[in-house]
Amino acid sequence: MNKRYLISGGGTGGHIFPALAIANKIKAVNPDAEILFIGANDKMEMQRVPEAGYNIKGLTIYGASRDLSWAGIKKNAKLPFVLFKAIRDAKSIIKDFKPDIAIGVGGFASGPALKAAEQLGVPTLLQEQNSYPGVTNKMLASKTKRICVAYDGLEKYFPAEKIVKTGNPVRAEILHIENKNAKAYQYFNFVPDKKLVLVVGGSLGARTLNETMAAHLDDFRKADVQLLWQTGEQFFRNIDSKLLAEQDEYIRIVPFIKNMYDAYSIADVIVSRAGALAISELSIVGKPVILVPFPYAAEDHQTFNAKALSTHDAAVLIPDSEAKETLYPTLMELIHDDAHCAQMSENILRFAKPEAIQSIYDEIEKVIAR
Repeated sequence: MNKRYLISGGGTGGHIFPALAIANKIKAVNPDAEILFIGANDKMEMQRVPEAGYNIKGLTIYGASRDLSWAGIKKNAKLPFVLFKAIRDAKSIIKDFKPDIAIGVGGFASGPALKAAEQLGVPTLLQEQNSYPGVTNKMLASKTKRICVAYDGLEKYFPAEKIVKTGNPVRAEILHIENKNAKAYQYFNFVPDKKLVLVVGGSLGARTLNETMAAHLDDFRKADVQLLWQTGEQFFRNIDSKLLAEQDEYIRIVPFIKNMYDAYSIADVIVSRAGALAISELSIVGKPVILVPFPYAAEDHQTFNAKALSTHDAAVLIPDSEAKETLYPTLMELIHDDAHCAQMSENILRFAKPEAIQSIYDEIEKVIAR
């Protein structure tokens, strides 16, 4: 009988892409494996997972609101009932699918899905990407069989005997990028004889990075530097038509980049937030990077992620509050300093963990075997 794997979580690319990397690894080793995702209705996994070729079931679930208005209070008052229904719906999905294991990667849907799995006696495994765990994974830690992590010191939040340091799973194509691929230049309609900056604020975008890029489009042209700018879907939907009209042979503005391996291939310098998945991918890609941590992440963990690299000259760290003033000049200084770029590339590669996905797969199979 074919093994069945349930994978749950999402909300952002930082949860979705590790989940897909795990699914792809399972399929690569065991093509007959049956895989089902559980996500949150109206979140991006409901689009990205089917695009990757997997089935997904949706739960109606959301997180606690920080809004202190009457609408926020009402939303929070309904949350226990929403959670109860989500767990009940997840149980129905699990009883029908009969998985051998349930894997949680964090995000709204992961909580009720894995809680339901635990209550039905299905063994569970958590994959925690961050140096500071999310509420969902902390809640599930006591009953799970194994917790795969990427950072040291997680014993403060999880039972030490359940923790295995594996690193974060990255998309398989990231592991085999051909630098300066000619087809990648053709795909984005850029030229290889000019420097190129890649700006990615995460799958949902980043306001500070977007506003900074918008203010400097003409400066990129004057500097003879090309720009590939991923804005995120929401910013792109509301973007000024005049801004889109500024696209030419130097500027590409897109809501989302599906083939990041091509984007990474042609980048000379990358500007990014400092989420755990971004750090894991950038370390493997090995390009010079400027990190602008999201300042409202739990326990400011993105700043800690960035400092782990910047203290070893493996990245440049710019605080979000300083980015509008200093990001563009710092970027121009770096991209024209070939020696420093080469040194940073060498330094960041030391943080790469290309074997992470194999380690996580091994732990999944151990849980099933037991």
